[in-house]
Amino acid sequence: MFCLGGSKPRTVDTSRKTLLYILNRSRSDLTLDLMTVSREGSEVFGAEMQELVNQSVVYSGIRESDGYEDFYVQARFVTGLICYPIVCVFGLVGNVLSIIVMCQKQMTSSTNVYLLALAISDCIKLISDFLYFMVILLLEIDFPRGNMAFGFLYPYAHYIFNSSLCISAWLTVSVAVERYIYVCHPTKVKHYCGISRARTISTSVFLIMSILAIPYAMRYRTVEQFNNTTSHHYYDLQVSDLWMNETFSTTYTWLQNFLRSIIPLCILIVLNTCIIYGMRRCRIGRSKSSRRHRITVMLIVVIIVFLVCITPDAIMSTFFGIGYYEEKFLQRGVREITDLLLLVNSACNFVIYCIFNTIFWRNFVYLFCRPCCGPTVQMEESQIRRLSLVGRPRPSLHVRIGSRKFKDGLLSEV
Repeated sequence: MFCLGGSKPRTVDTSRKTLLYILNRSRSDLTLDLMTVSREGSEVFGAEMQELVNQSVVYSGIRESDGYEDFYVQARFVTGLICYPIVCVFGLVGNVLSIIVMCQKQMTSSTNVYLLALAISDCIKLISDFLYFMVILLLEIDFPRGNMAFGFLYPYAHYIFNSSLCISAWLTVSVAVERYIYVCHPTKVKHYCGISRARTISTSVFLIMSILAIPYAMRYRTVEQFNNTTSHHYYDLQVSDLWMNETFSTTYTWLQNFLRSIIPLCILIVLNTCIIYGMRRCRIGRSKSSRRHRITVMLIVVIIVFLVCITPDAIMSTFFGIGYYEEKFLQRGVREITDLLLLVNSACNFVIYCIFNTIFWRNFVYLFCRPCCGPTVQMEESQIRRLSLVGRPRPSLHVRIGSRKFKDGLLSEV
């Protein structure tokens, strides 16, 4: 049952009903819904809907279809209503648990400062994407209110989406740089890998990337439109005058492409290669050094997952860097898939920590499973603290060049 613009409810079949779930990230998205409904059966909604279709097509400037509407509709349905809620709920729970574990005193280390900041950034993006799902669901239940929610939320969601991606990218670069120093330049660990330095860098990344992404918050403006035929109001998005300036739009888009994707990808590929090569040259012991190398392996996995998930978005942004509003249906459909990969990247770090980081896992079990499992998971705080020292620079650390713990200047203990 639908009430379109407050008119009398009409019954539609399931196949037509699903066509109206679309979250209108842009004016052309609304046009897609109306055009599709009109093609499949304008008799269901009558002359009023047909008139609204005509006005939408003329207003948005879309007079020709590129033949990929069905692909776009299916991609939005699968990602927006099926995958997003599952991944968002799992990711939010995992990141909140990660934040709680890493805030423990015994988990304090420079590496964990970066991972804590990364978890906070991922939570912000996951909340934004969960609101995206909620608006889609609201459009299914109450289209007029869903349209209003979209109109007022999307300009801010667009900013949060892009700023959080930049923040996550450069926090991942920060983690990679620190681990590169640990593995390949151990004599400089004490100077460059302090906890206070990690906090300063993380805070700077949040502030700088949030400021640089501000133009995204001004990309769209919400306007209220009135349909003379149906005598009802609806909300629409329009590209702002600032972004209608071709020089500004092109320059800023390429700047963000470099900051968000191209530069981080190049840096991470180089650093990851150096870290893996450095680990191959290290002598890995059977006990303490093995645990320390597990942390390095964990960070390598985090970096690789980030590279796999962000590369498709980087390709789309580089070759089709004209935004969501202006893109055709094929690019929008592919964008739905690449955005889902970005969401998966924000949600999966908790699993990686549990698998590869013994310290994280034991602290997690100690905090959350002790009441349920009883004495079997009891752990002395001193033991947790001792394990947590792995990967943390200590004032008493003495580097012995030429000893068995080094090979070609590389430290096997980190």
